[in-house]
Amino acid sequence: MQIGSHYKKLTLLSILVIAITLIAFTGKNSLYTDPYKLEYPDYFGNRISIPENNPTTKQGVYLGRMLFYETKLSSSKTISCASCHQQKLAFTDGKTFSSGINDMPTKRNSMSLANLLWVRNFFWDGRAKGLEAQALIPLNDPHEMGAYMEKAIIDLQKTKVYPVLFRDAFGTPEITADRITKAISQFERTLISANSNYDKYLRGEYNPTEQESNGMELFMNSAEPSKNIRGASCAQCHGTPKMYMELFHNNGLDSIPKDKGREELTGMPNDRGRFRVVTLRNIALTAPYMHDGRFKNLEEVMDHYNEHIKPSKSLSVVLQNRPNEMGGKSLGLTAKEKANIISFMKMLTDSTFINNPAFSNPHLSQK
Repeated sequence: MQIGSHYKKLTLLSILVIAITLIAFTGKNSLYTDPYKLEYPDYFGNRISIPENNPTTKQGVYLGRMLFYETKLSSSKTISCASCHQQKLAFTDGKTFSSGINDMPTKRNSMSLANLLWVRNFFWDGRAKGLEAQALIPLNDPHEMGAYMEKAIIDLQKTKVYPVLFRDAFGTPEITADRITKAISQFERTLISANSNYDKYLRGEYNPTEQESNGMELFMNSAEPSKNIRGASCAQCHGTPKMYMELFHNNGLDSIPKDKGREELTGMPNDRGRFRVVTLRNIALTAPYMHDGRFKNLEEVMDHYNEHIKPSKSLSVVLQNRPNEMGGKSLGLTAKEKANIISFMKMLTDSTFINNPAFSNPHLSQK
């Protein structure tokens, strides 16, 4: 009996040693496999984009949040992702063009980072396929963050905190460019904006004012003057609950665009002046507007679409021949109608999103 009991103890001890050895060998632990629950409304749909080799985990998201606000990723040690994407401005920066290292301006206006979980083509011209590819570009840009990636990896490896965070997120303390972009992408996928008054309206929790309701109707309708239906055709590009479509349009800013837009990527003349349709969520917070930040406020945006569309060979079809009056040459909305549409667009502001502590700078809480 004593021999059997001793044998059982040895067997249990052996199993425990093997288990510990396997965990140490694989570099995995309970933290590494802790999934992050992405929560969003059903009306957003499930056509989300998450690579198989970069599942979203709580540890990966936290590491990505740390890196998103980390100035050590720039050569000047003053620029982070958050410099151009500030939470209080729905992750834009309020500038016509963002300031990179040494105050070098970027080529285009900073885009909002809301609801990226559903986006597949990033930047105004769609040149990055997926968030991981997107995250790498500013990190390696000499004018944005100083192309400092290789040295940044060395800097981060010397810290006390980052090797531990990389171990928790990826299984080993090794810091690589691939892991940095994966972690930042995981964090950015959590930036979901879905609690505006418009969302509350869709959930039956908010009654729009008369002005908001009229603006919503104009926003969603296309003009049919023969049937006395007035509309602004906004929903042609922004008609989904997420307020954008995965499309590229020339929206009539210039007859001869100074910035060729998507044509630079595709080489196709029909893509001249075409840019990605951006989300209108939190649009009241993300001025100035357009790829070059030319419009200071929503009133200027409405004036453009109403009265100042410039014709060109690549002008989007949805912006052609859409008057509210029979024989009209422009959209022809009244001042009151434009104001109503702006009232509706202000319904898209999500105060929960811009104040969510899970999206804030974690370095501040450590000081």
